[in-house]
Amino acid sequence: MSHPHHHSISSARKHGGVWTDYIDIHNWFDETKAHFPDMRHRALRHHAEGIFWCEEKFGTVITNSDGKQVPVRFIGEQHVMEDLGWIPTIKDYLEQMNQAGWMFKPGEGRKLLKEIKQQKLDYVNKEQDWVEPHIG
Repeated sequence: MSHPHHHSISSARKHGGVWTDYIDIHNWFDETKAHFPDMRHRALRHHAEGIFWCEEKFGTVITNSDGKQVPVRFIGEQHVMEDLGWIPTIKDYLEQMNQAGWMFKPGEGRKLLKEIKQQKLDYVNKEQDWVEPHIG
């Protein structure tokens, strides 16, 4: 499939109702094209976890215009299967990703941890229950 509209027509054929009952879900899967406008956008939501995220966003079921309750997970599985032919996991995508040098560079967190250690802000003073950390 190449467009959420086509996925929506397929959903209506499979579950009843009309294509507009399903377009918001299929748009959600493909809106990641705004971030990466080629097939790699699928790594962000076209996987098992993405299907569960979709269910969190849209609810367990939707009621189509025929009054039929359709599990959102079924719609998500349909979308991913139509695009990929199987349902991968995030791990399947990440195993194909090259590691870049910037992924190993320390961020500001290292500096903060060093300051905490130097100022001994991460311990409990024996004379008090809690030492209020000095911020600033």
